[in-house]
Amino acid sequence: MKTVLEMIKIGKSFPGVRALHNVSFTLNQGEIHGLIGENGAGKSTLMKILSGAYDRDEGIIKIDSNEVIKASPKKMIELGVAVIYQEMTLFQHLSVAENIFSGRIPKTRFGLISWKQLETNAQAVLDQLEVDIHPRSLVKDLNVAQRQMVEIAKALSRNARIIVLDEPSAVLGDTELLGLFEVINRLSAQGVSFIYISHRLSELFQITQRITVLKDGEWVGTKNTYELTNDQLVSMMVGRELKDIYPPKKRKAEEMALEVRDMTRKGVIKDINLTVRKGEIIGIAGLAGSGRSEILRAIIGADPLDAGKITVFGKQVTIRSPKQAIRLGMGLLPEDRKTEGLFLNQKASFNVTISKLSNIKKGGLISKSAEKEKASYFAKQLEVRPPNVSTKVKNFSGGNQQKFMFARWLYSGCKIILVDEPTRGVDVGAKREIYRLLADLADQGVAILMVSSELPEILGLSHRILVMREGQLVKEIDGDEATEELIMKYAAWQGGNQI
Repeated sequence: MKTVLEMIKIGKSFPGVRALHNVSFTLNQGEIHGLIGENGAGKSTLMKILSGAYDRDEGIIKIDSNEVIKASPKKMIELGVAVIYQEMTLFQHLSVAENIFSGRIPKTRFGLISWKQLETNAQAVLDQLEVDIHPRSLVKDLNVAQRQMVEIAKALSRNARIIVLDEPSAVLGDTELLGLFEVINRLSAQGVSFIYISHRLSELFQITQRITVLKDGEWVGTKNTYELTNDQLVSMMVGRELKDIYPPKKRKAEEMALEVRDMTRKGVIKDINLTVRKGEIIGIAGLAGSGRSEILRAIIGADPLDAGKITVFGKQVTIRSPKQAIRLGMGLLPEDRKTEGLFLNQKASFNVTISKLSNIKKGGLISKSAEKEKASYFAKQLEVRPPNVSTKVKNFSGGNQQKFMFARWLYSGCKIILVDEPTRGVDVGAKREIYRLLADLADQGVAILMVSSELPEILGLSHRILVMREGQLVKEIDGDEATEELIMKYAAWQGGNQI
């Protein structure tokens, strides 16, 4: 089998940090090669070196057996390398065709844009992917899965032969993910090679032929996927067996914290009825588009309701904004923490204390020392590493960023926490820590309503499980009796009675 990429003994250091040491990686033609490791393992640094965004300090890069002496983004694109990041780089208000051929738009002999040729060229690339997207559609009108296809089309239009997919499934539902896998497999059969980065181990077993594991900036090993078990892969990643990933469930208290009756938002959710008691973790499961996240947004006041009643600790309330919900002791960890939850360019201390500035005011002004003191307390309590709250939050790993979101609501004294995808984009070790955190909060009497697309997560943490389908709650299952098969039966079932 032809080797299209060799990265040999790559080394890279930043001030005070050795990011990579003696890392080697190979990729064969038409191969789908998984790259995995905990946050901070060096995956992103290695791929930025491959893309030409970072210069390597040591090592050799070869493409088609030819050594690349001086890599740059322009040169690596010319050599057929494309990196598709989790945060997509499309122009939202331009068309699909304009995005695919950005910087290379065809012109007429008079120097004007040839819109007809542009659309023809874009359609040819989209036909190669076998996706139903019109070249004149605006990117802002596409869903996440379609935008990902546009990114892949953009790479193919540059004759990319090596495509890096960085956490491609982070914002996809199960059906959309299967569609992505179909496209990847089809292109792989045509000779395109993929480096697939994901924290979801199940995906690696579905789509890859080989898996390379990095840890602490060093190469741990490369194995054929069929030779590995889930436990072996986890052990390679964290350096130990990760047993009892889910903490034991303790019995819930009986005091009602949150009650929702007949909650409706036309065309989105209908007649939602649910309860959450103090110390209880309630999981909401369902297929993508079933209305799971919309329930949380409606409760917190982010989206308006057409009907329904909400009761908080026995008192009926009207919540028209998240600000009102916070005052009632409620907090939300949104699905996309980077765009909807965190102020990425602000310090971690700012992100923690922003929910209740009155706690750190002195003489009408914000006390920076109090801000740092309060945030540092929660960073240590939640075992953020490193616990330096003066660092911008964007510089922390995904798992630590999620901990700062929890810290925000603990600092503000929330007794009801709504959690949307608690471990999206975090590594397996950080997942275990977040599961422990959720269990500890429940033990302290916090009521938790949790949405997750990962069924093992729902099963491992929930006292009760609510199943969504087409905007309605269709089944409630006791957490001790639930199975993945039972949840999927109701999530995908086309007939039968609702609860």
